[in-house]
Amino acid sequence: MRWTPGGRSANIEDRRSSGLGGGGIRLGLGGVIVLFILSVVFKRDFFQLVNPTTGSIPVGSASRPDPTRDAREEPLVQFVSFVLDDAQNTWKRLLPSSTGVPYHDAKLVLFRDGVSSACGFAESVTGPFYCPGDQRVYIDLGFYDELRTRFGASGDFAQAYVLAHEIGHHVQNLLGIEGKVRQMQLSNPSAKNELSVRTELQADCLAGVWGHSTQQRNILEPGDVEKALNAAAAIGDDRLQRMSTGRVSPESFTHGSSQQRQAWFQRGFTSGSPAACNTFAQ
Repeated sequence: MRWTPGGRSANIEDRRSSGLGGGGIRLGLGGVIVLFILSVVFKRDFFQLVNPTTGSIPVGSASRPDPTRDAREEPLVQFVSFVLDDAQNTWKRLLPSSTGVPYHDAKLVLFRDGVSSACGFAESVTGPFYCPGDQRVYIDLGFYDELRTRFGASGDFAQAYVLAHEIGHHVQNLLGIEGKVRQMQLSNPSAKNELSVRTELQADCLAGVWGHSTQQRNILEPGDVEKALNAAAAIGDDRLQRMSTGRVSPESFTHGSSQQRQAWFQRGFTSGSPAACNTFAQ
C-alpha cells in the first residue's frame, strides 16, 4: 500500500502499557472469574469498577509495560492509524450516500495480553474483535505476527484487511444489522452459527468495498489484493479446523470457509457497493 508514516489517529486508545499486570488493583484468577460472572448475570461491565480509567484488569504479574516492544511496534501503530482513518473517512462518504444512514467513528483499542470491554473480558488469543456495546475495535498487535508466521499471510494489505473487516462490523452495527442478527439468534438458536457466518462474510464484503475505494485512489500496489485474499483464506473456518483438529466440520463454522471469505471480499472489492454485500439474501 502507498501510505505516508505520520502521527496517530485521534480514534486510537492505547492500553498496551496498562494491560494485564500493568497497574491498578491486582486480582487473582478467582477474582477475575467472579467479576466475569457478575458482568454476565447483571449485563454490566464490573471490570470497569476495578480500573475505570483504562478498563483493564491486572492479574497477578502476567505482564508489565514494555517500552522496547512499544517502540518496535510504533511503525505498525502508525500504519493501523492510517488504515483506520482512511477506512472511516471512506465510510463517512459512502454510508450516507448509499444507505441514508450517517456514519460516526469507532475507536480502536490497542491492548496486550487481555482487555476489558463492554462485551466482557477477552484475551489476546481471541484475536481482533469488534464490540457493539462500546463501538470499539480491539486488537493486540501481536496478532499480525501470528498472521504472518502461523498462517502465512504477510503484507500490509493483509493487515489492513483484518482491520477493515472489524470496521465492517461497525458499519453493520450502525445499520442495525448486528442487533437484528442477535435477536434472530436468540429466537432461533439452531441457526446461530449460520447467522454468524453470514454476518462475518458480510463484514468481509464491506472490507472489500473499502478496498475498492483504495484502488480507485491509487493507494494499492501490485500484489496487494492477493495479500488480502490470502489473509481471508488463512483464517477461514475450514483451514483453522484442519490445522487444529485435522478435520473439517462445516456445521460448526462461525466465520465461513476460506473460499467463502475470499469470494465475499472479492465481491465487495469488485463492486465497491454495500448493496452487493447482502449475504442474508443468498
